[in-house]
Amino acid sequence: MSTEFAQAADTLPPLFAELAAWAGNEGAPPLRVLDSVAQFTHHRDIDALDHSLTLSLAELADAHVVTLYKRNGGRGDPCERLVRCSRNEHGRYGVVLLPQAADAASQTLLRQSERDGGCVRLRDGNYGMLVPIRRDGRVIGALMIEGKHPLDHLRLLVDGFARIYANYIALLDESERDKLTGLYNRRTFERHMERRLKSGGRDEGGSRWLAILDIDHFKRINDTWGHLYGDEVILVIAQQMRASFRQGDALFRFGGEEFLVLLEAADEPSAGVALERFRARVQNHVFPQIGQVTVSVGYAAVGEHDYPATVLDRADKALYFAKNHGRNRVFNYETLRAQGSLEDGIAPGSVDLF
Repeated sequence: MSTEFAQAADTLPPLFAELAAWAGNEGAPPLRVLDSVAQFTHHRDIDALDHSLTLSLAELADAHVVTLYKRNGGRGDPCERLVRCSRNEHGRYGVVLLPQAADAASQTLLRQSERDGGCVRLRDGNYGMLVPIRRDGRVIGALMIEGKHPLDHLRLLVDGFARIYANYIALLDESERDKLTGLYNRRTFERHMERRLKSGGRDEGGSRWLAILDIDHFKRINDTWGHLYGDEVILVIAQQMRASFRQGDALFRFGGEEFLVLLEAADEPSAGVALERFRARVQNHVFPQIGQVTVSVGYAAVGEHDYPATVLDRADKALYFAKNHGRNRVFNYETLRAQGSLEDGIAPGSVDLF
């Protein structure tokens, strides 16, 4: 490493100094490493971040394949998906997103990464190196680098990228979450909806549905018991949502007492059953001091070419119908339309569209 670069590295934060040291020892241009870090941390969308991370590592390491394994939650949870960057016969890299990758091989690799992985010889004769991605002391994923030559000298580089990625994911995740409940916030809804429509990761024959949930008489709760109890009700509703819906369903606090669920179900009756189960769960829960709280629900189908605001408007009309017909009920927009219940053009509900 040159004297000038060594002096510059001393002024960098420890992680960047480590990457700079790797770059200097290997003869790679140090600014190329830092430029790659700047490139992939430029993104605010997790899909784009994953794409850029794998591509940057593949180019820096001159790897044959770079695979990012991502885990849904804590230890033992299934692999959420794979993001794979590979070189084609023309020497160009391409990135593929593979949602819901719960195959046995990915589970084995994630378990192995918890033991720090390492460099191994693969069955096809290539070399592979597995590096865990840790956040708050637990493994949230792993990076697998494959190449034609031993990869031990890349360990510092890949480990550094894994640590930067984990820290950056934490920042992005925090910015996407509602501060009170930990559910996704309103401004991330459109991105989540577009991401799911593009992913193509539905179960065979499945459809997507958007539901709006509204706490009945919430203003009365705040006026009678105070905002601290109102916040506690919102927290409990969020907990009941997590307990009722599947891990793959996206849950949002849309603002105030309104929540959204972007869920997948085989058909309309199946979606209705899931939402009715949640409604009953809330009704039967005993809230401290307040007693019983109920929710009204409206939901609508999500078409492949729908705009988020369009689907929100349809679900909101079904919610408004529920509010005007006794509350504590679940209604589907398409069913109401087929019955002619909405032919008079009911007024929009309480959700402010974009």
